[in-house]
Amino acid sequence: MLSRRSFILASTSAIALAGSFGAFASTDTRIKASPLPLRDVKLTPSIYLNSIERNRDYLLSLEPDRLLHNFHWSAGLEPKAPVYGGWEKRGIAGHSLGHYLSGLSMLWAQTGDARVKEAIDYTVAELARCQSAHGDGYVGGTTVERDGEVVDGKIVFEEIRNGDIRTGGFDINGGWVPLYTWHKIHAGLIDAWQLAENEQAAPVMLGLADYLATILEGLDDEQMQRLLAAEHGGLNESYANTYALTGDERWLAVAEKIRHKSVLNPLAEGENNLPGLHANTQIPKLIGLARIYELTGETQKADTSRFFYRTVLDHHTYAIGGNSEREHFPPPDVIAGALTDRTCEACNTYNMMKLGRHLYSWSMDPALFDDYENMYLNHIMSHQHPETGMFVYFMPMRSGSRRTYSEPTESFWCCVGSGMESHAKHGDSAYWQSGDTLYTNLYMPSDVDWKMGGMSLSVRTDYPMSEDIAFTVNAAPSEERTLAFRLPGWCDAPSLAVNGEAIEVSAGSGHAKVTRRWQAGDKIALTLPMSLAVEPSPDEPNTVTFRHGPMVLAANVGPGTEEMTALPPALVGNDVSASITPVAGAFGTYRMANAKPSAVTLTPFFDQYENRTAVYFPTFSEDEWATKSEEFRAEQAAKAALEARTADVIYLGEMQPERDHDFRTNQSDVIAFGGKNGRTAWWGVGNYIEFDMAVPDGPAILQVLYWGEETNKNFDVIVEGELIANERREGPGKPEFVAVDYVLPPELTAGKDKIAVRFETRGSDAPVYEVRILRAEA
Repeated sequence: MLSRRSFILASTSAIALAGSFGAFASTDTRIKASPLPLRDVKLTPSIYLNSIERNRDYLLSLEPDRLLHNFHWSAGLEPKAPVYGGWEKRGIAGHSLGHYLSGLSMLWAQTGDARVKEAIDYTVAELARCQSAHGDGYVGGTTVERDGEVVDGKIVFEEIRNGDIRTGGFDINGGWVPLYTWHKIHAGLIDAWQLAENEQAAPVMLGLADYLATILEGLDDEQMQRLLAAEHGGLNESYANTYALTGDERWLAVAEKIRHKSVLNPLAEGENNLPGLHANTQIPKLIGLARIYELTGETQKADTSRFFYRTVLDHHTYAIGGNSEREHFPPPDVIAGALTDRTCEACNTYNMMKLGRHLYSWSMDPALFDDYENMYLNHIMSHQHPETGMFVYFMPMRSGSRRTYSEPTESFWCCVGSGMESHAKHGDSAYWQSGDTLYTNLYMPSDVDWKMGGMSLSVRTDYPMSEDIAFTVNAAPSEERTLAFRLPGWCDAPSLAVNGEAIEVSAGSGHAKVTRRWQAGDKIALTLPMSLAVEPSPDEPNTVTFRHGPMVLAANVGPGTEEMTALPPALVGNDVSASITPVAGAFGTYRMANAKPSAVTLTPFFDQYENRTAVYFPTFSEDEWATKSEEFRAEQAAKAALEARTADVIYLGEMQPERDHDFRTNQSDVIAFGGKNGRTAWWGVGNYIEFDMAVPDGPAILQVLYWGEETNKNFDVIVEGELIANERREGPGKPEFVAVDYVLPPELTAGKDKIAVRFETRGSDAPVYEVRILRAEA
């Protein structure tokens, strides 16, 4: 264990190093191109700048002391403010603080806002105070339950040090992913040091790195692999970056030791072992592997990273660039067969884009930015509400689904954390430099200072809602420089002109390059004509999606605030694009006249923030559609009969119905699946959701709607304090909602207007979507 004296010495050394190393500076020839620093790309008014500003509003609205609550408590210091709700109130607490530091640091580099810098400096100073109180380098906010009490999560790390390692994949010794949270704090401190120029972050980061390293270094291989079976984020990446910043071989050795062999070894052999694995547990492992390759030159690590990246994108990715269903990889090429409300976790796409940046820096292959742009425009830009700044966890691909947004102080999901970063750095990947060439790979309004090339440019465009991009040279050196512009693979007829003179370019060439002695005032006009494209699903070619240029299109099938009562749109006929026509005067908008049950309009998916949408469209013959319609009418008749019997109903996870029924809970989350919101009492014993429901005169039935695949549960159904049932929900399940009826004893409802209904855990979570009080049938 690091002594107080050696910790102080390590801290002093770190301060000396802070001025000696740039942000992951490297002259390694393995890296052929590097992105322009965030501080050299200033965004101008656009959807991207708006996203940055809404994210800044959100991050500045958060109170650092509330995020620091558990850190203070762990260090024996008096907390200055109560802890936030949501995940911050659970064992994973602290992950948000790491993302918060990274997001703020990126915002500082992107905007230079003094308020952002103040929040960074305060947070780092408080972490230093907590670390000093511990005296051994530890700084953390995780918690764990022991003997029915919540205690400091540091106990888990000390158990690991002693070889006591028990994990079920998402926990270590009962603590919820403590290494995952540790990585977020480690990475946040690196960003505060390098991006926000906070030198105090360096000794705190090195002390934290040392504390965990002393534990990991003492584990043998079997213990290490057992530990790595639990989600651990990009811990290998943060140690690799620590090595890059300090030159200390110790950190590289730790990074190399964090190799989860059961996942990475098959990938290294070219085996797709991903189906069934938790997606975002795996992606950061490959980011770390890519970073280690850059530092060591071990080509197998590069090959493994490339294989993983292409396997995910080519065989496990939805049209919008996101991956996973219920957080896990489905079987290869199963897309249309996995269209649910829990597709496309945002963290996954955030990390796939990070991995793609590494691969591009090695090869400069412009096709990698076709992938990147797809993920960026269609998933990440749909992930944040443009007015509230709140974030989506799962981007639902089921037709008729809607987006569920986080709450400012009661969510703090993982995808809130990655959202803090995704929407703090929109300028970080648009421009890349290599020698005397500046590459533009994403098109957004911005002012660019290319210091290495001695040039500055302004870029003005409404892309992707326009085909035209205009560049103006503001300053240039006397020597020749090359400007390179990505020509997307979807564009068949790009055109380029300099000062009105056409430059010959060819589709499919990847980059259009212009080399000349540039002068201030030079004008460059790039046009990327967009057209409609139809893309079949790999598993069901009769299910298709549509694009306009880089944008995935979707049908608006109703307001997100209202229940969908019609069939999801489908195409009837042999030629899916026969009656799809552009809408005059509306860019990227098409009318689908042959859709059933009625015509729909297609517009870009990413900005349909408040709609229920349809992205995937099945196609039917006329006979098939007639059968489908008849099935739907039967479903509607059954629904009407149910409504006639209903005395009261609560739609859980929705604000007004919960308020109307005096909803109460100690520990629960809002969930969404199958087009319905719901609530789940947290995993454990004694967590509950409770509410009041009106009852009719006479016999009554409590009907509860569960999702059929959420099986092997253990919770109690309690009415008026009386146990009605112990719900086990034993598997195997089925992918549909299941209504379970519980006959209510007459004495529980007699003479009453309402009753209290409670779901309380007995060793699992308790996910519930809809609860009804029905009049018993005669």
